[in-house]
Amino acid sequence: MQADYDSKANAISIRLAGDARAGSADEVHARAVVAVGDGAPIEVQLLYPDLGIDEPLRAAARSYDLDVEALIAAAQAALAAPDRSVTLDVAVRSAA
Repeated sequence: MQADYDSKANAISIRLAGDARAGSADEVHARAVVAVGDGAPIEVQLLYPDLGIDEPLRAAARSYDLDVEALIAAAQAALAAPDRSVTLDVAVRSAA
């Protein structure tokens, strides 16, 4: 998962799939858009993260069965390193 916070645009892009191309986009929240390619989500775009990240990312996660905790972690990491790409490796939960 790769995330980038563009401070001039005040937007975060969270890339879910490597080289896949978007064929459509779905506005899942007033500040969140999910790009879809080949029927699967490939990117989450979050506008105005300074207004909060949880609610729009939760909407994206609900709409496409995504890991909300991983999305929030990616957004937080991107905000911590603005105007640079941040890569996260999020593992599957282990059985307790």
